[in-house]
Amino acid sequence: MGIGGISIWQLLIVLVIIILLFGTKKLRNIGGDLGSAIKNFRNSVREGAQEIEDHKKLYPEQQDRASEKEQIIEAQVSRKERSN
Repeated sequence: MGIGGISIWQLLIVLVIIILLFGTKKLRNIGGDLGSAIKNFRNSVREGAQEIEDHKKLYPEQQDRASEKEQIIEAQVSRKERSN
């Protein structure tokens, strides 16, 4: 038994059909495009995290104010019934 109840033969048949429909060149291009998109996404995430760290180093006073804003305030709300 293969992945999720699909046998290896069924996967191979689907792969052959996909290759016949699209051709190997187009599949190679799609794979390359997908790979570069994932690589660009990872680089963007790293750059964003680095910018945040740089900002924290340059402006530590803003970090102190931000931590003050993040304090949790607990309260209880009660509802008054109106009497007519």
